[in-house]
Amino acid sequence: MRKILDYVLSTLYLIHFGLTLLVFHVIQVIAFNVFGKKAHKVSVDWLNFSLTFGLYLTGANIKLKNLAQLPDNRPLIFVANHQSSYDISPVYWYMRKYSPRFVSKIELAKGVPSISYNLRKSGAALINRKDSKQAITEIARLGKLIQDEKASAIIFPEGTRTASGSMKQFQSGGVATLLKRAPDALIVPVAIDGTGAMNPKGIFPLKSFCTLNFTVLPGIEPAGRKVEEVLAEAQEEIRKLIEPASAAVGS
Repeated sequence: MRKILDYVLSTLYLIHFGLTLLVFHVIQVIAFNVFGKKAHKVSVDWLNFSLTFGLYLTGANIKLKNLAQLPDNRPLIFVANHQSSYDISPVYWYMRKYSPRFVSKIELAKGVPSISYNLRKSGAALINRKDSKQAITEIARLGKLIQDEKASAIIFPEGTRTASGSMKQFQSGGVATLLKRAPDALIVPVAIDGTGAMNPKGIFPLKSFCTLNFTVLPGIEPAGRKVEEVLAEAQEEIRKLIEPASAAVGS
């Protein structure tokens, strides 16, 4: 019975997901070309609102805890663990005040309604994983952008998704490049738990009635410290929240 329910509710959500991408693609194009970048940003905010809270169609329970007092007058680098593609919209929606841009693989820049358009127009870093020089250049450009605008970047330093909740070691290269061009940035860990359990294999079906936790942790000052040391601290703070929960689910 539970499996049948998973299929039914997943179908409802994926219909909602697809329609949201199509509708907001049109809205984004109009907003950007007629009203400009600020209107485009508002349209992207509401795109991510729809994708996030549409997950209620699966019976999901979405929880945000903000344990940080974040400044408005300096760039921020949000570093998060990565469990599934469903991490992205909630993190964006909750952090929308800080004009977040993602570090994303270049393949997503084409072919996906709404998402590809936003990545191209928002200033996201679109990296080619097979071309390290191009990747560094793109991330450096994003670093300068958030430094100039006092905005934020979101990066998943594991480099790939880990649905089990047991994190891979954070890689320092992307964050180090961001910090070189955004030396005033504060590192802000974000712990994500539950999206991997909701989406353990492929895209269908999703597991229904999962609890999805997003916790923004206190910022870490990187000045005068090695990037590897800062990331190790960020990862440890995230680990304290997600690995006990993941172990409890598996037991």
